[in-house]
Amino acid sequence: MQTILRILEKAGGFRPSLYLKIENPPYMALVIEATPEPGPLGLPAISIAHYGKQNGDPMRDPEMCFELSKPIAGKLTLDPYYWRNDYAAVEQFSRAIVRGHYVALLDLHRQHEGFAAEWNKNLSLQGFAEAFTDAAIRG
Repeated sequence: MQTILRILEKAGGFRPSLYLKIENPPYMALVIEATPEPGPLGLPAISIAHYGKQNGDPMRDPEMCFELSKPIAGKLTLDPYYWRNDYAAVEQFSRAIVRGHYVALLDLHRQHEGFAAEWNKNLSLQGFAEAFTDAAIRG
């Protein structure tokens, strides 16, 4: 998700109050926001979503949640753990804390990584990093 990392850098980096809404017609707006809860490994997390509307209700198409990590002397990375599409009525956790234990569904996690890589390509081709301006910063 290099496109998202570029946008985060332009927005001044991660912060607990992060909320960005990037308008880029004709595409659905892209919302990037800090989640109130950390990810399954206790690391800061962000939600990334395209939002549409159905019967006046906001619909995620899709939403993914990622933990932000920065290994020692490494670059910031995003590791997916959640995927949702309201139009398809699908919600998936590939990594979570269940009854106090860390659970990772490795095949599903690989699928989430693959989807994130494809989504990154699309966001790049659609020009979301270039469409970002300070007006997108809401929090």
